[in-house]
Amino acid sequence: MKELLGAKTQEYQAKAREVTEKYVRPVAAELDRTGEYPWSVIAALKEYDLMGIWVPKEYGGHGAGVLDMCVVVEQLSRACGGVGVAYAVNALGSFPIVLGGTEEQKRRYLPAITTGEKLIAFGLSEKASGSDAGSLRARAVKDGDGYVIDGDKKWTTNANAASIYTVYASTNPDRGTRGASAFIVEKDTPGFEIGKREQLMGIRCVPVHELHFKNCRVPSSALLGDKEGAGFANAMMTLDRARPGVAAQAVGLAQGAMEWAIRYTSERQQFGQSVMSFQATQFMLADMAIQIEAARQLVYTAARAIDAGLPNVSRLAAMSKVFATDTAMRVTTDAVQLFGGYGYCQDYPIEKYMRDAKITQIYEGTNQIQRVVIGRSLTREAGAMAGHLTVKVEHFPKS
Repeated sequence: MKELLGAKTQEYQAKAREVTEKYVRPVAAELDRTGEYPWSVIAALKEYDLMGIWVPKEYGGHGAGVLDMCVVVEQLSRACGGVGVAYAVNALGSFPIVLGGTEEQKRRYLPAITTGEKLIAFGLSEKASGSDAGSLRARAVKDGDGYVIDGDKKWTTNANAASIYTVYASTNPDRGTRGASAFIVEKDTPGFEIGKREQLMGIRCVPVHELHFKNCRVPSSALLGDKEGAGFANAMMTLDRARPGVAAQAVGLAQGAMEWAIRYTSERQQFGQSVMSFQATQFMLADMAIQIEAARQLVYTAARAIDAGLPNVSRLAAMSKVFATDTAMRVTTDAVQLFGGYGYCQDYPIEKYMRDAKITQIYEGTNQIQRVVIGRSLTREAGAMAGHLTVKVEHFPKS
C-alpha cells in the first residue's frame, strides 16, 4: 500500500527494507541464539541515515513524524522483532526530551541520539509499579545544587547498550502522580548501576535490565524541563507517542510470519499437492492478510493523528497497540500451525516470530490497560454526549 504513503515516508520505508534484507535477516537467528546486541545493524542504520529521524531538524534530526518511525520499525521487525524494538526504544527514550526538555537539554543530548553515536533508554517501570505507573517508589530528593536519586527500575529495554537514560522518580511522594519528576541520567554517573539482565523468551538480542540508583547525585540541570512534578504527564505523553511504534513492530512481525507461511505452504507437498492449495490453508492465510492490513491501517491512522497534532490521541494510540499486537500473536500462532511439526522446531524461523510477538501485548502498557484507556475515553465521551441528546426515548415510534 505504498501509494497511501508520502514520498518521504516511502523513502524511509525503502531504506529500512534494504537494511532488513541485507543486514537483519542474515543475522536474526544467530542474534536470537546468542543474545548479542545488533551492533552491526545499528551501524547499517547509521550508514543509511535512519537513526533518530524523529528528532527535530534544529537538533540534527530529520524532523520526521511518528508515521515515518513506524514504517522503519515495521520493516525491521519483518525479519527480527528484537531489532525492531532496539531501534524503536531510542524513540521511546528520547521523546521525553523532545516533548519536555529545556533548550539546553535538547541541544546537549538529541544530536548524539540522531547520529546513533549514543543510544538512550526509558526508565519508568518498577517491580511494584508496572501497569500502575503512578506508584513510583524511586525517590529524588533536592540536595543543594542537585538531586539524590535512590531506587530501582525494572524492565529497562536497551539498558546496557544505552549511554543516556530518561528516569522517573518522585520528588514529592505526598502528591502522588503530581509529585513525579523526570531526570536525564548518564551512564557513568556515580551511584547509578546496571543490574541483572533478564532472560527473555523473545526479542533476545535486546538487553533488558534492572537499573539501580544508590545515593546517585545528579545536577539540577538533569531535571527534565524546568520544574518538578511534570514527570507523570511527560511519561504519558511519551507513551501515547511511542505506542504506535510497538504496534508497528507487531505489524512487522505478523507480516514477516505470513510471508514465511506463504512460502512454506506453497512449497510443502502433501497428498500430491501443495499445502497452500487446500481451502483450509487458503482461509487461514486470507484471515492473516485481512487482520494484518486492518492493523497496519489503524497504526498508520494513529501515527498520522499524532503527527497532525490532533488532541486526545491516547485512545487511537491504545487502539492501534491492542489491535496490532493481538493480531501479531494470532497470526504468528497460526503460522506456526501451518508449519506443522517444523513450526515447533528452531530449525525453521517461524517459532521465533511467535516468541517475539508475545511481548508486544505486554510492554508499554499491557493490552488490558489499553482497554482501560479506551473504555475510560468512551465513558467520558458518553458523558459529554449525554448533554447534547435532546430526543427522549419515548419520542421514538413504537414497533
